[in-house]
Amino acid sequence: MAMVNLNGVDLNYRLEGDGPETIVLVNGLADDLETWFEQVPDLLAAGYRVLRFDNRGIGKSGRPKGPYTTAQMAGDAKALVDHLGIRDLHLVGVSMGGMIAQEYALAHGGDLRSLALCCTYAAPGPFCSRMFQLWRDMAPVMGVPAVMRDVTLWAFTQAFFEQREAMLKEVEAALAALDQPVEAYLAQLHAIEVHDTTARLGKIATPTLVLAGESDILIPTGLSRRLCDAITGAEWAVSKGGHAFLWEHPKPFNEALLAFIGKHRRRA
Repeated sequence: MAMVNLNGVDLNYRLEGDGPETIVLVNGLADDLETWFEQVPDLLAAGYRVLRFDNRGIGKSGRPKGPYTTAQMAGDAKALVDHLGIRDLHLVGVSMGGMIAQEYALAHGGDLRSLALCCTYAAPGPFCSRMFQLWRDMAPVMGVPAVMRDVTLWAFTQAFFEQREAMLKEVEAALAALDQPVEAYLAQLHAIEVHDTTARLGKIATPTLVLAGESDILIPTGLSRRLCDAITGAEWAVSKGGHAFLWEHPKPFNEALLAFIGKHRRRA
């Protein structure tokens, strides 16, 4: 891992592989760059370089005073990509990361070969907004780890709780150790509460995949479908699992992602 100060904030990142094209991965709310532990080996094996990083407010990156916005965090991603001299990249965002990726594509679409927006939305709508307000109320009283334990009930399917006890314990242990301060969590939470690209999505010209978990109840699949329908030519796909499908069912998630990106690789 390495650290660089950009846009006035320290950004912790990891760049792996030596392929000719780079996939840039953008994490969700309260998730650090380890989010992608089930994806990176397959992406590297497919011949790509992979860049992942901690958004402001999480992990080893700086935690400046908020609130934050998805456009601001897209600016962080752009600054990091420029610092590393990366061009013609494949951008992948999950949940909040998908919102950040939308803002990146709108502001810097010329950088991108492809765009993958996973389990995300253009705007939260009344259902998600009420859920987020509950988290906002809970965090100062119960702490961020307690809120994230609640999030697991929305993020994983019932089958996961019934059949994957060992992994569930690993997830809960990781959440119990989460050291994100309440202020930083609320700063990130603000970004997904106010995110709204609805009126601008028609300006995205990058080849786009919108990938949703078929059983997602945290960001309902219908919201992802609306996002897809608003982006000209965007491809729609669903994969097994709920909001945390990249962890619960990584193989089909990775296969869908790599199949899409593969169609947009440079040709010799």
